[in-house]
Parts: sequence; C-alpha cells; structure tokens
Amino acid sequence: CNSLVFCDCLVFLWLNGWSVTYTTQSICALKGSTVKLTCSYTYRIGHKVTSTFWFTKWGTGVEPEDLGQDPEYAGRLEYHGDKKNGHNLIITDLRERDSAEYKFRFKTDQNGKYIGSPGVTLSVTGLQVKVTGGHQDKTLTCITTCTLTGNPTYIWYKNGHKVKEDTSSLYSVYFSDADSYSCAVKGREDLHSPAVCQKCWSVIYTRQSICALKGSTVNISCSYTYPSYHEIKKAFWFTKWESGKDPEDLSSVPGYEGHIEYLGDKKSDCTLRIPDLRLSDSAGYRFRFITSGERFAGSP
Repeated sequence: CNSLVFCDCLVFLWLNGWSVTYTTQSICALKGSTVKLTCSYTYRIGHKVTSTFWFTKWGTGVEPEDLGQDPEYAGRLEYHGDKKNGHNLIITDLRERDSAEYKFRFKTDQNGKYIGSPGVTLSVTGLQVKVTGGHQDKTLTCITTCTLTGNPTYIWYKNGHKVKEDTSSLYSVYFSDADSYSCAVKGREDLHSPAVCQKCWSVIYTRQSICALKGSTVNISCSYTYPSYHEIKKAFWFTKWESGKDPEDLSSVPGYEGHIEYLGDKKSDCTLRIPDLRLSDSAGYRFRFITSGERFAGSP
C-alpha cells in the first residue's frame, strides 16, 4: 500500500445513455494515508454538465450532500476533473470514520441528474501487532481490519529500529521482556502500529523534528507501551518541566486551551493535533502517561 492509492476507472462511451463507471469497487487504505477515487461518466448528447460532486450520505426524499460541505472533511479534500467525462477525488489524512461508500453525482442544464451506484467502498484501517506462540519464541503478525490494496511490503521495528522488510506479514522472534516491536508498510513508514512488549516502558515518536507552516495543522504522532498488568490513569502532552515539579498538561496551559486536540487513547496511541499553527507553538513536545503505579515520559 503506497502513500497514495490510485483507483483508475474504465471509460465507456454511451452516445445516448447515462453512466458513472468506477473500476475499483472496494479499497482498503491505512489511517493517515491518502487515497484517490477516480470515475468517468457519460450523459445524453445535447446536455451540458453544470455540477459534479461526491457524497456518502443520502436520505430518502433528500438531495445527497456534497462531501466538500461536510466539516468532517474540511481541508482534506481535493477535486480534480472536468465537466465532460472524468472526475477525481483525493482524500488526505484518512481516518477510520472515513470508511463509507463513496458515490459520484452530476447534474446537467436540462434538469438531468445521475448517480453512479453502487459506488466505491472505502475501508480505513490502522496497523496492529498480534502476538502468538510460546513463552518467548513468538510469532508476530502485522494485522489490519481489511486487506490492504496494492500487495504491501511490511517493515518490522525492534525498540524503534528497523530490523526486517518482507512481503509476509509474519515475523518469528525471540521475545525478551525488555523488547518492543511494531510494524509499518513500505512507503508509509511514518504510520507505525502501536508497539507491543511484555514488560517494557516506551514512548516512540514517529518523527524527532517537524517543520510546518504558520496557519497549517500538524499531527505529532507517537505510540506508547507499558506492562500489560498496568492500567492507564492519565495521559497528556507538555512542553515545560521544571526540576522538582510535575509537568503541566498542555491542554490546561494558557494559550493552548482549546487550541490543541489530543487524538490518542488510553491504550497505545498518543497523537497530538495542533491546528492553525502560530509561531509561538514552536517548542519541544513530550508525552507523559501515568498508570496505577508508575509514571513515564518519552524523552527526547
């Protein structure tokens, strides 16, 4: 699965008919990646196309809603096409809730309307590592909730360092208590699975440095691991940490309140989103989690 999934379509010319044609009826793509949906369409001679759009929601007796008007997709859509016979939809920064059936609609100047149905079913998945086997001789499997499009190559990481690249999603290892493992797909190495370990503590940042434009949105991605017998009580990001004091949750710091969005969970994902970046947001960001008995911060 590359960073951009291309889904081309066949072109049929029906001189007196209406059609929308998609080559690929289903796509499985990684969360955080980019996907491209492409279609061609035909309409009756003498008509002129006045509007084209993609949609996922359509209620009985209600006109379908242009996906470009949905705030869930704000800043993540690109339309490329013409008003003759082709149209592309590019969705960036895919989220699991983007999973849906996508359909294309066009209208003409003579009140003609046509919807391509069925559309393209998009499934968005994250990566997970499944552990099976004996006490320490383990088989690790990089799993997804759907079969990734494009016959991907899998990359394995041990303690944050690349150790294997293979078309197989399986990896046999001697799993010591202190080691952690994660997987990724070639071409999207920035989209790691959460790491798994037996008795280890870790915070793994996808990137050590980020340069972003003022006014843009940035996702600071990371994953964390801890012994399975612990339970997460609190998880947060911070920038300042004075000696002898606990770091302060960034979400309660003046200037950051309402300005940041924690996308993580209390399991393994600790991604932080900062929209509408300001020059004052330049800083070193660190993640900390607290369990029922321990505290751990990822540094640097």
